[in-house]
Amino acid sequence: MKKNLLLLLLGTLSLDAQQIKSINFNGLIHLSPEVAKEISGLKEGQNLSGEATDKAILNLFKQSYFEDIFITDDGNGNITINFKEKPSIARLDLKGVVTNDKKAIEQLITIKPGNMYDELAIEKTKEKIRQFYEAKGYFDTVVDVQKEVVADNESSLFLTLNINRGENMVINDVNLVGAKVFDYSDIEPIVANKSREFMGWMWGRNDGKVKLYDLPNDSLRIQDKYFQKGYLDAKISNPYLNASFDSYTADLTYYISEGEPYKVSEVSIKAPEFLELDTDELVKDFKLEAGDRMNSEYLRRDMKKLDDLVANKGYAFVKVTPNTIKNQDDHSVSIEYEVEPGEQVYIRNVQISGNERTADRVVRRELYLTEGNLYNRTDLEDSKDALKRTSYFDEVEIKEERVDKNTLDLIVDVKEASTGSISGGIGYGSSDGLLLNASLSDTNIFGSGMKGVVSVDRSDNELSGQIGLTNPRIFDSEYSLGGTLYANDYDWDNYEEKSYGFSTTLGRKLTRDLSASLTYVIEQSKISGLNQALRNIGYKQGTNIKSSLIPAINYNSTDDFYLPRRGIIAGASVEFAGLGGDEKFTKIRSNFNYYLGLREYIDYDLILRYKADFGKIFTNGYIPINEKLYLGGLRSLRGYENRSVSPKVYNGDWYEVGGDLSFNNSFEISFPIIDRVKMRGVTFFDYGTIRGKSSSDKYPIDAKSKNRSSYGAGVEWITPIGPLQIIFAKAINPASNDDTNTFEFSIGRRF
Repeated sequence: MKKNLLLLLLGTLSLDAQQIKSINFNGLIHLSPEVAKEISGLKEGQNLSGEATDKAILNLFKQSYFEDIFITDDGNGNITINFKEKPSIARLDLKGVVTNDKKAIEQLITIKPGNMYDELAIEKTKEKIRQFYEAKGYFDTVVDVQKEVVADNESSLFLTLNINRGENMVINDVNLVGAKVFDYSDIEPIVANKSREFMGWMWGRNDGKVKLYDLPNDSLRIQDKYFQKGYLDAKISNPYLNASFDSYTADLTYYISEGEPYKVSEVSIKAPEFLELDTDELVKDFKLEAGDRMNSEYLRRDMKKLDDLVANKGYAFVKVTPNTIKNQDDHSVSIEYEVEPGEQVYIRNVQISGNERTADRVVRRELYLTEGNLYNRTDLEDSKDALKRTSYFDEVEIKEERVDKNTLDLIVDVKEASTGSISGGIGYGSSDGLLLNASLSDTNIFGSGMKGVVSVDRSDNELSGQIGLTNPRIFDSEYSLGGTLYANDYDWDNYEEKSYGFSTTLGRKLTRDLSASLTYVIEQSKISGLNQALRNIGYKQGTNIKSSLIPAINYNSTDDFYLPRRGIIAGASVEFAGLGGDEKFTKIRSNFNYYLGLREYIDYDLILRYKADFGKIFTNGYIPINEKLYLGGLRSLRGYENRSVSPKVYNGDWYEVGGDLSFNNSFEISFPIIDRVKMRGVTFFDYGTIRGKSSSDKYPIDAKSKNRSSYGAGVEWITPIGPLQIIFAKAINPASNDDTNTFEFSIGRRF
């Protein structure tokens, strides 16, 4: 605003006040004359005064459209309000930034094409960009604004923000002044700001970059580390960052007063009687008991246990407060958990969002809480786990929105996974050679929850295909039904197998985590190419018909389909072959998988896994060689070729005869590599044993129990076409007649 012009105008108008006859506008673009007139507050017939014009100009300036406004009068009461509008931004470019940063900055800043150019908004934008890079550890970032008029149109600008990202401030040393209980190595895993390690640019090493906005939280993390060891009087200063902007290096210092550790003298619970809590038994079950050294982490776990217990009685908004009384004379602390349950809460509405493809009913049938139910925390968590186990969703969140003291709404917010794919793949495995795959699959056909697959696999030893369809919840009931047509052509080392068949399975959900099923299989297989040694020990060539019934029971309490971090998968089945056909045997199979995520304990997304499988065959007549048990390969014993670990018979070479009893297990550690693309690494140790036939009339049999083990590492990656595993394995002390391999991969198997 031109202040001197306004004062002159006000002075002139005050000399000769007159009535306004007409109001005209000059230079107005973004506002209509009617709107501008309404905003100004001027009206025809009104006395033209300095006070009125001053107010009109201020009102119009508040719209943020104008660089300058002044009013002229022709002397007869006809006034003109003259505007010089701010130019609009026709295009906004960010230069000097990498793609990922550019996307983040575009979402962060508020100026967009079409906005009016405003110096204050530009300065705020420059500050936001500087803060964005400071949060990432870059200091002295410079943002230069370049303006270019669009052709001859001064009302439009091309705006370019030239960003010169600053330098990383690197921490050389972290000093804990006054610390005796802990040194830097103790607090290093929990703080965000770490000192730079040798070769810190390598993955897995600390690069030492300052994370400015995490500094205040680091002090709290260190203090909680002391609290976990019972040092309740520990005081941690604010971080002192002594930085050199010449070398962009810094030393980070905390001043610490530790105090003495405290022991728990007493633990009690104060709760209303109507909750009917057995407080004595609950205290006995707590992690933190009288006589223990105080531990803030154990305190939080006990609070959560008590909170969940009360919430399961319908008290969704329960408050558990730990009242601690410190006795500084003997360094003891008494803990009283005070429970304020509030009111019992019922579910009013359940709203489903994010399911653009999946039908609402498919989501609802997995929920254990619905409209009218009394709130239950366990039901809520089980619902979330059940949805994640379906494989339909990448993310599941159930939000609680309070309506009043007695009701709440549940908002089930899901992010749908890519469940359907048309894929083709090519790869190489040391045991199978060239691997080709083509498939059309979907675990959520048209959002109905039904699963279907059509696939063909080809390798040096295998040609197989299948067509399958399964409805896991017939008419949204607890029953499932599925069927599969399949054909296989295998060229094993010691025989060839061609088979085709059909299987159908009827299942029922017994509890939330337990289900039972009954499968019928009819299959024709043709065995050829058996050498004399295998025929001599009883195996037959030719065509066999298998007709079998397989009752099974399965348990699954995991929290995710492809990448579980918590829970157990276990199952057992018995195959009764001999309901007609040529093959007569009983085969028992069982499996047990255990998953434990350690993020809650070590603040790092490490997952421990244990997997075990057991198999046993009883002969009731005849068992063909293709139904025997074998170990080796990605699914059982990595580092050994597929089906190569077995009792063997010798006839110029060693040939696998298959086993009657097998056991294999794996210990795995999974860790993140690139979180944003769901890529993880894995290390493992496998061990397996198998035994079988121990005698032959003419040929020697190596029938001792085969005990084999291996170790290795690999990559796990949840890709758009399914989970991918790439494994490098090393057999441990293999026998001279073992077939080993070092590299395998698979697509589609859960981890």
